[in-house]
Amino acid sequence: MILIGAGVNAISIIVGGLMGFFIKKGLSERINEILMNGLGLIVLYVGISGTLKGQQLLVVVFSIIFSVVIVEVIHCNKRLKLFGNIVQNKYKVFSKIQTMAEGFINCTLFVCVGAMAIVGSLQSGMVGSNEVLYAKAVIDFIAALVMSSILGIGVCFAGISVFLYEACLTLSAKAISEYLTTPIINEITCVGSILMIGLALNMMKITNIKLTKYILAPFLSILFCILLNKF
Repeated sequence: MILIGAGVNAISIIVGGLMGFFIKKGLSERINEILMNGLGLIVLYVGISGTLKGQQLLVVVFSIIFSVVIVEVIHCNKRLKLFGNIVQNKYKVFSKIQTMAEGFINCTLFVCVGAMAIVGSLQSGMVGSNEVLYAKAVIDFIAALVMSSILGIGVCFAGISVFLYEACLTLSAKAISEYLTTPIINEITCVGSILMIGLALNMMKITNIKLTKYILAPFLSILFCILLNKF
């Protein structure tokens, strides 16, 4: 039962995503655009708030640069697009929906980035408390519902991402807790929040940033935090 918190969080995203997908059918293009802009403003606010927690600029710079290098080497962006295309081709009912990969990536960024996922998973693994993850599940349910009503069924697959992410943190909590100190969690949140700002700008169609190129940046920030603190 140690993974019940991560499981509830994942289910909340899937259920919220499914509800949003069916709600989408009754919404006009005008309402979809209004919702997209409104959600973009909310994500922008969350992203700006998170960036204020960071204290080490070099962590941000190195994390983003090396994320681009690694992603380009392994062709992660092409693989994610291929995944979305395969699912769309297999299930024709989704063929007219906005790219599944976009909904998946956008929602994954929103639900995985931030201190609640890290702190909640560590608490779940170390003391068996799931209160933070339960609270996060409620927030993510609403976010998935709104995102899916705009971006389509791909949002539901973020439930898998968040479960794997939080499950790994929960199961390894005792081993990694000494490394995930408050300053490091703040830097992870800062780097992730920068991606959320990019996500918000894309939602409002101000930019067209390829966020998949920076997807590894929040995780790389852990490594660079540790290295820079040693030297």
